[in-house]
Amino acid sequence: MSKKFKIVVLAKQVPDTRNVGKNAMKEDGTVNRAALPAIFNPEDMNALEQALRLKDRFPGSEVLLLTMGPGRAAEVIREGYYRGADGGVLLTDRKFAGADTLATSYALSMAIKKISPDIIIAGRQAIDGDTAQVGPQVAEKLK
Repeated sequence: MSKKFKIVVLAKQVPDTRNVGKNAMKEDGTVNRAALPAIFNPEDMNALEQALRLKDRFPGSEVLLLTMGPGRAAEVIREGYYRGADGGVLLTDRKFAGADTLATSYALSMAIKKISPDIIIAGRQAIDGDTAQVGPQVAEKLK
């Protein structure tokens, strides 16, 4: 009998920066998310693909997406379903708006503790920032 794993993939919905127009930035220098379509962060898609490979290798394993954002971020979970994920969790609250990496990693780590997975996979970084901190910060909080 083969081992089964519960795998959590951290995923983020990000602005699609491939076709940035003049309305892409607000006067304060922040991204105008309303002017750009939202996509599944490409680095997180790599994490999902790796999780799905593990699911294929270990039959009976389960892949869950974990994302944080406004209600529209549920699209990341839907896209994950289409690709083979078994479920997903969306953490959403107005209080999360503008959360930095510390707050984001705290919220995600609390959810991960409740889900209690065997494996957690995160993409290297989100394309809407250059910190690459959420994955490592989540790992640190789960020690």
